[in-house]
Amino acid sequence: MLPAQRQSHGRSRRRRAHDFLVPKQLGVDPLSGLPRAHHRACAESGYVRPGLKIQVRKLKIGVQGA
Repeated sequence: MLPAQRQSHGRSRRRRAHDFLVPKQLGVDPLSGLPRAHHRACAESGYVRPGLKIQVRKLKIGVQGA
């Protein structure tokens, strides 16, 4: 089924006004002090959350001298 009338440019643009991108929210890693995305491991220290640090040599996460 087709719409009864065509939607105007202004109405389409008003609807699209809320489709903008939101900038990423970055936090500060407590061990290295570098900015990092939430729910991600810090590339330098491997810190994820209190009590959890990871090391992935292939991705150079949490490895000293990387």
